[in-house]
Amino acid sequence: MADTTAVDTQDVSVSPPALMLAKYWQSGVDPAAFLVSEKLDGVRAFWDGHTLRSRSGRRIAAPDWFTSALPATALDGELWLGRGSFDRLSGMARRNTPVDAEWRELRYMIFDLPGASDTFALRVQRLNQVVANARQPWLQVVVQQRVPDAAALQALLQQTVQNGGEGLVLHRTNALWSPGRSDVLLKLKPMPDEEARVVAHLPGRGRNQGRMGALLLEMSNGQRFALGTGFADAQRADPPPVGSLVTYRYRDRTPKGLPRFASFLRVRAPE
Repeated sequence: MADTTAVDTQDVSVSPPALMLAKYWQSGVDPAAFLVSEKLDGVRAFWDGHTLRSRSGRRIAAPDWFTSALPATALDGELWLGRGSFDRLSGMARRNTPVDAEWRELRYMIFDLPGASDTFALRVQRLNQVVANARQPWLQVVVQQRVPDAAALQALLQQTVQNGGEGLVLHRTNALWSPGRSDVLLKLKPMPDEEARVVAHLPGRGRNQGRMGALLLEMSNGQRFALGTGFADAQRADPPPVGSLVTYRYRDRTPKGLPRFASFLRVRAPE
């Protein structure tokens, strides 16, 4: 049987779509100026009115009934199975041939209208109308709410994480849509995470003799560091390959900008 999870190669030359990308929340910013939502641990999915694509620009092979029900309006959101289901969802979204029963389990959670000229608060109002008009139970709007101050924001973060969520996203209410990273779209997690590329396997010592002791990672700015914690024994025996992208969590940064107390989270699936 053919491997239906292999990456679709027909779109390798397609450029990534222009999307808004979040920076990390910094203390001292007034959350009252933002709308707040849960940060869903899903697969980013951009609908341009004709094709569903990943953040990298790769076409996501969705069933015909799914794409034919979507509006002609451009949508930005997450394919989502629920909290704690990212690995399974990622495999579903990467199949060259979609499995119909799998897609009927997920929801397409929409959080923005790319390219719209309104402020974010007005875009949310319009987005609710667009989704209501589609009349599809699996097409939903990500719930937005206001918090009055930093204490309420931290309380909401704690509650979200205790319930199995990943964190929060804050979008300034008066912000116009603009692609790229900016201070109007922020994410807040108990511990931030980032991605880096594996450039080498460093040998282990002691109980890890003969296995991988750490990954030598290269960040997007070219800086390198060794990541040696967070791995199961099976992962040390069969480590992520050189060239792959891995996600790691960290507490803060050194004066040189390197992650401090970093721990392996997962291998990022190719998009």
